[in-house]
Amino acid sequence: MLTIDSRRVAEQRRLWAVTDGQLTAEFRSRVQSGFQSTDHHRVLADLIADVGEPCWLSGPTAAALHGFEGFRLAPPFHLVLPRHRNVRRIGVVIHTSDHLDLLDKATAAGLPVTSPARTLIDLAAMTPTTAMTAALDGALRDGLISESFLHGRIAALRGRGRHGVPALLRVIEGAEIIRGAHSWLERELLRVLDLAGVPRPVPQQVLGRRGDRLIRVDFRFPGTPVVIEVLGYRWHRTGAQLQSDAERMNRLVLDGFIVLQFTYTDVVERPEQVVQRIVEALNSSPARSA
Repeated sequence: MLTIDSRRVAEQRRLWAVTDGQLTAEFRSRVQSGFQSTDHHRVLADLIADVGEPCWLSGPTAAALHGFEGFRLAPPFHLVLPRHRNVRRIGVVIHTSDHLDLLDKATAAGLPVTSPARTLIDLAAMTPTTAMTAALDGALRDGLISESFLHGRIAALRGRGRHGVPALLRVIEGAEIIRGAHSWLERELLRVLDLAGVPRPVPQQVLGRRGDRLIRVDFRFPGTPVVIEVLGYRWHRTGAQLQSDAERMNRLVLDGFIVLQFTYTDVVERPEQVVQRIVEALNSSPARSA
């Protein structure tokens, strides 16, 4: 357990102090040397003591403390504070947040940090896709997060203007395409149906043509006209995509299919309603062989 030395805190405060918006000579020298001779954990403990709680190490700093692949503990250090706090420290990147849920807080090496899931979400706004993909895969591999928990936090935070949410969803979507597997959202829908005792639909069914293209749906319940589409992670679509989707859905309806569409938020946050709608459609639909 790290302890705080008041003399070290006073010294670090002097080094972090702002003098007419410029670095003190000593701090500038330490920055230029890359803190090579400094115990980063001790520096972080001093920083937290100086800033005062509540505050949490975040972004690349939290990623390094969690052991994310590709991240090393090095300045500039990142902190997140409640929005109402007005704190500046030279050599430290200060972020603010209106609210940090209990699920988004953790400790690492005895220091307050953002949780692995929240760290991934925040990182995505400032980190290249390749590095984010490695960090995501490593966090899943090492058991720091589960897919279900991460998607739950994404669903909870996407409405709060977190800039990293769309970027992280693009990383997840790209990783799934590269792996050639069904998306997490499709797997989650199957899990929800299994738990509810609903017969499992058949994935990736071709049901017809639209012009020279096959019409493929995410799921179809065999022997019924009920098909399901999950709308994926993205909520902004281009005009061309909307036009294509409308034509595709119209063709299915005209061919006698009952099409149910569920959003990312539906599956993650309202699974009971999803099951209810599917059961209702199955109970009211006639048998169909083709």
